Amino acid sequence: MCGIVGAISKRNVVPILIEGLQRLEYRGYDSAGIAIRDDANGLQRIRSVGKVAELESRLAQSPLQGAQGIAHTRWATHGMPAERNAHPHMSGETVAVVHNGIIENHAELREDLAEQGYRFTSETDTEVIAHLLASILKDEPDLRKAVRQATAKMLGAYALAVISPADPERMVVTRAGSPLVIGVGEGENFIASDVFALLPQTHRFIFMEEGDLADITIDGITIYDEDDQPVERAVKTSTVVDSASDKGPYAHYMLKEIFEQPAVIAETLEGRIHKGRLLEESFGHEAGVLFDRTRGVHIIACGTSYHAGLVARYWLEEIGIPCSVEVASEYRYRKVVVPPDTLFVTISQSGETADTLAALRGAKESGYIGSLVVCNVPESSLVRESDVALMTRAGPEIGVASTKAFTTQLVALRLITLALARRQGITPAREKVLVDELHALPRQVEVVLQLSDAIREMAQSFGDKENALFLGRGPFYPIAMEGALKLKEISYIHAEAYPAGELKHGPLALVDEKMPVICALPDDPLLDKVLSNLQEVRARGGELFLFSDQAISIELDRYQNLTLSDICPTTAPIVYCVPLQLLSYHVAVLKGTDVDQPRNLAKSVTVE
Repeated sequence: MCGIVGAISKRNVVPILIEGLQRLEYRGYDSAGIAIRDDANGLQRIRSVGKVAELESRLAQSPLQGAQGIAHTRWATHGMPAERNAHPHMSGETVAVVHNGIIENHAELREDLAEQGYRFTSETDTEVIAHLLASILKDEPDLRKAVRQATAKMLGAYALAVISPADPERMVVTRAGSPLVIGVGEGENFIASDVFALLPQTHRFIFMEEGDLADITIDGITIYDEDDQPVERAVKTSTVVDSASDKGPYAHYMLKEIFEQPAVIAETLEGRIHKGRLLEESFGHEAGVLFDRTRGVHIIACGTSYHAGLVARYWLEEIGIPCSVEVASEYRYRKVVVPPDTLFVTISQSGETADTLAALRGAKESGYIGSLVVCNVPESSLVRESDVALMTRAGPEIGVASTKAFTTQLVALRLITLALARRQGITPAREKVLVDELHALPRQVEVVLQLSDAIREMAQSFGDKENALFLGRGPFYPIAMEGALKLKEISYIHAEAYPAGELKHGPLALVDEKMPVICALPDDPLLDKVLSNLQEVRARGGELFLFSDQAISIELDRYQNLTLSDICPTTAPIVYCVPLQLLSYHVAVLKGTDVDQPRNLAKSVTVE
């Protein structure tokens, strides 16, 4: 959600900023802009609605050049998508600002600044920051001190980057609640929302902590903590790889990432299972101490990660560990009862999800024995602020609709379940069975991916559909929820998921010949009940789209079915989500939507 890039150098930084914005497109946005400072012309700005390519087109018509600049991709919060609302925002020729986050008291600040004579040309909260800084700079010419004074008046979340001709040799950045990293170069320095934007320039990064403010010049970086005291922050070499920027032979990043799942699942398991045993030491010493004390688990997450948590609840409670799973945006605003010896678990692809991060910070005072995060970004805030981090090793995920991040989250949660199962008395023989099933998982997903062409044919039936119903029982109910989410995210078909046993409690009223019903049919103890539920659908004229185990005999009329073979019982939910991903992808391609960057959505939700 929104992307910031900045650079200060001896060379022209415009190409650096544009490339950085392009690499942040996966976060989701509706407009883009750039502001450059040069000695001859002061501050210059170009903004556009739409993709970064439109901004490039405008730059080709009106070229900018300078050794210092900031740029931004905006996802609309305050104010509709429009050029006047795009970043950077300026206050005359005094200052330029880019901002991620939300300033909660912007209305009061706006009123006060309007009384001082500042004219507002946008509806954004960010323009308030620009004018606030301009008003402070009248009496405080030091840009760093002016930014600190401004943030003291602001309530809310922000990552800010500021440049000003009045203090031309520096760029000032600060963060509170939104991520920001500093890229360390040779005779130049950079800033961005995440490391991926800057990998062509550097692999050395400083990860700003909550409340930090950095004063950045060509030759140096000085960081001040939230008390405005100089501090040292470590320079780290990023482990993030850059291969995700290339789609290769695939038409979309999403399809590429679906097909990467066998490899990234194997990578997530690498070094963690061996010869039929879980190598618990790979989690780190702190994990073992926490697991020894764990008698219950609270899982907090959002979106797709929430669905992963719901699957894990079935796994954990099967071994006797009480588990609750909650949406972070609800959890953080209610009074929570924490049973003794409860482990706090967060799940996030980005590690920067605002509600999940706020929930973690609140949980530190709530009596949990400790915190564990399942995450895909090693340098993220959730990883840095949790007691234990279990990395999913999915690699950068560019498509907004999560695929490989979800399956690797499930793998990581399965590993956690195995570690806790040891404390519950699981036998070595049973552990070997479960580990062997995990070991077989990458190959099973590989086999399912071979159904892609057949699923494309199935997707043809959805070309004129406006609604869809997904059904599941047991751990396949959350998989149905994830399938419905994927379909609505990228094809814009209204889709809902229900436990199959709930059909008669309302959803059956929606079923007719225009309502496709999608269901996973694993060979498990609930199979006969699900088949009975599907008979209810057929009796009302509903069209069935099934993904079933090869051992199942289906006695229904008018249905489409694809058979999945050799699926292990405990990992079946992970396998069955893959054909649902492919179905959503092929339907979206058929509908002609923007698969990788669906409308109104952002990859990383870093504000409420």
